[in-house]
Amino acid sequence: MGMSPAVQTVLLLIASNFFMNYAWYGHLKHLEHRPWLVAALLSWGVALFEYLLQVPANRIGAQQAHFSFGQLKIMQEVISLSVFVPFSYVVLKESLKLDYVLAAACMGGAVFFVFRGGVPTPGS
Repeated sequence: MGMSPAVQTVLLLIASNFFMNYAWYGHLKHLEHRPWLVAALLSWGVALFEYLLQVPANRIGAQQAHFSFGQLKIMQEVISLSVFVPFSYVVLKESLKLDYVLAAACMGGAVFFVFRGGVPTPGS
């Protein structure tokens, strides 16, 4: 018995966000003394792996798990914040802040409102 499309979607989005955060912010910590063009090109290479996970996540989520586009977007944002906070703490050496918890609570509200009607079924 395989993983449900909804679980596949979430796991692929989580994995893609590790690459996204490194592409977007890792260069600020690890390439700060290199020209911006070098950082941009290397980040673009890292971002390729994000897209190789993000695109199938959205396709599975929309076509098989029947998430709406709004639900996929809110999921992406919540996962992005959930991955960014530990990433910023571990990789970027940023301190954890109460504001992150408050932002997560607001995102939780967004999830509630987007998903309160459930996941659409095919043809609805």
